[in-house]
Amino acid sequence: MRPNHPTEVSRRQVLGAAGASLASLVMPSQAFAQQGGRRVLVIAATQDIPNFDPHIATGYSASFLLRNVYDSLVRVEGNPPKPVPSLGSSWTATPDGRSYTFKLNTLAKFQNGKAVTADDVVYSFKRAIRLNKGNAWMIQGVVGPDSVTAVDASTVRFNLLKPFAAFLQVLPWIWVVSKSDVEANAGADDGQTYLRTQVAGSGAFKVRRAEAGNLYEIERVADSWHKGGGNLTGVIWRIVRETASQRLLMQRGEAHIAVDLTSEDMDALKDKPGVIRVIEPEYRTFSIKLNTRNGPMADLELRKAVSYATNYKGILDAAGYADLMIGPLPNGILGHNPQLAAYRTDMAKAKEHLAKSKYPNGGIKLTFVYVTGLEQQRRFGLVMLDSLKQLNIELDIKPMIWPDMVAACASPQTFPDLFPVYQTANYGDPDNIAFAAYHSSRNGNWQNAVYANPEVDALIERGRTESDEGKRIAIYREMQQKVMADAPDIFGVLEKRKLALRDNVKGFNFVPVASNAIECFGLSLS
Repeated sequence: MRPNHPTEVSRRQVLGAAGASLASLVMPSQAFAQQGGRRVLVIAATQDIPNFDPHIATGYSASFLLRNVYDSLVRVEGNPPKPVPSLGSSWTATPDGRSYTFKLNTLAKFQNGKAVTADDVVYSFKRAIRLNKGNAWMIQGVVGPDSVTAVDASTVRFNLLKPFAAFLQVLPWIWVVSKSDVEANAGADDGQTYLRTQVAGSGAFKVRRAEAGNLYEIERVADSWHKGGGNLTGVIWRIVRETASQRLLMQRGEAHIAVDLTSEDMDALKDKPGVIRVIEPEYRTFSIKLNTRNGPMADLELRKAVSYATNYKGILDAAGYADLMIGPLPNGILGHNPQLAAYRTDMAKAKEHLAKSKYPNGGIKLTFVYVTGLEQQRRFGLVMLDSLKQLNIELDIKPMIWPDMVAACASPQTFPDLFPVYQTANYGDPDNIAFAAYHSSRNGNWQNAVYANPEVDALIERGRTESDEGKRIAIYREMQQKVMADAPDIFGVLEKRKLALRDNVKGFNFVPVASNAIECFGLSLS
């Protein structure tokens, strides 16, 4: 499905934004950007970076850092997105899709100066599978502990446990670490303490500063193996909690990319000198996760009552550039059913289900948390507050910083009643959203803290390994029906991506996956 909002930037057009550092608050950005030959790009974002471990950390802020300081076998670029060489300079696959062989780029080296070898790749995949955190869900059940072998120093072979339709598409998100660095600092937790704050990567940038809650600065590696690219010497990920503040920084040229702007912010930036707006469709869902395992929302009838009481028009109005979701999968993705009987506002049905619940008269208080400073999520909370009043249910709306929200997902007892989630597909396949958001193996993670249904699990596992497209469509349609029957989420909106850039950044190309986790190697400042 292709939304009809006219964008100001062609999806394939090269864009620009500007660079500066925090000194730009007191110094014109143009002057600072070229001071002493340095060109430092400032990205304004609401979300902190909770962890540097490439096999643990998730979320768009962590993805920004990891994709710039680490490398993977392949990268993703283009629109529609496709895998292109990175550490893997070339690859071949068997006709049955069970075996892939990668030749490594022999120039690739880590920031410690050592060459990237097949042993490092094998170690990285085995560590990711062993820890079973972060992005390991993408290869779970497909790549086993013994699936990856080093044929020689520059050749890696994957013998998959079963075919996986999206295998090449997930590889950009499984990063390769220096085996020697991590093993030397493995400690008692497989290097987790070490990699929480240190980098053992081969990326074009390295960490220069890390100030939790304030900023993260990366700088270009002087003798990097990466050739070409843009002229940036560094990038600052600056934590700006309020989106209105991000917008003002953009207008003044004190930030050069803003990644969390609301629709109102985008409207306010229209025709502002030096600012380019990017409003593009991508597989980006917004839903409100419900605690299906603990507290009042563990009651299915109450979840259905809340689902029918929700003011979906209010959510759509608060979202701005968006379309309502029709069930758990993004509109238009393979297998999505546009005829699915989605929950829509119906107070008669809401009260009917409430009467069947353990709380027939309401009289309870629920908690809704949201990312501090993310105004759009706060507004969604206000919509839910008004919706629930009609069921005689109170709603406590609480701001939290992202690392604390992630921590709250660890158990049903700490997970709040209502938990808003933006989920952007890392690859354009239904497996991305289905597995991350609804498979029980993800429990304890922010994508799916608590929801579990063995029948849904089985369908998701079949869908990711089935190669026949027609059969995959049937599998995902059955999955959607079962998820809807469980009402684990308030299925909200499919948002268009909203980014703002200053007009003197060159080399930016919109890619409709993880587009707010900016890849900086190709960017330049003019």
